[in-house]
Amino acid sequence: MSTNTYPRTKRGIARREQILRAAEAMIGAQGFSAASIADITRHAKTALGTFYIYFSSKEDVFRELVLEMGQLTRAVVTQAVADAPNRLDAERAGLKAFLRFVAERPSLYRIVEEARFIDADAYKAYFTSFAKAYAVQLSEAVTAGELRPGDAEVRAWALMGIAKTLGERYVLWDETSDIDHVVDEAFAMIRDGLAP
Repeated sequence: MSTNTYPRTKRGIARREQILRAAEAMIGAQGFSAASIADITRHAKTALGTFYIYFSSKEDVFRELVLEMGQLTRAVVTQAVADAPNRLDAERAGLKAFLRFVAERPSLYRIVEEARFIDADAYKAYFTSFAKAYAVQLSEAVTAGELRPGDAEVRAWALMGIAKTLGERYVLWDETSDIDHVVDEAFAMIRDGLAP
């Protein structure tokens, strides 16, 4: 359980954010085990003791970063699909927004991937909460006649798996990938399925 302290002053809010960004950079680059609290505070240009004003442990700051990635991802995707005229267009826009977000914040994405081993509960919560909301949207699209009937939960997890794997392969492993091309190819498969 987290014992994180949330500051009440602008200065405290800024300092806590500075530590979070430093943790994102250090843990994202070095991995959870290799990155130390001293590395984080050095990168944040703050005293070691300041870390403990806001976070009780490296696990606490790590968990907060996983939760933050979930919130930011949902916000980015929600904004990207808000004006989509239908669910299929929303799928394309959401996939593109997700991959671009991973490209902008690769350290945060690596942290989520590492959470599988460091904080399995946070990792599971990250994907489960996303899938739950996604399944609702897919069900609504079926009701509106925008998608053929099917198991919305299975579809949500399958679509998330596609996005997650593409983010790893074409963003984290290859920073020169043409994201538009990747989205076009993946979306064609999503839209048309694999049948000839």
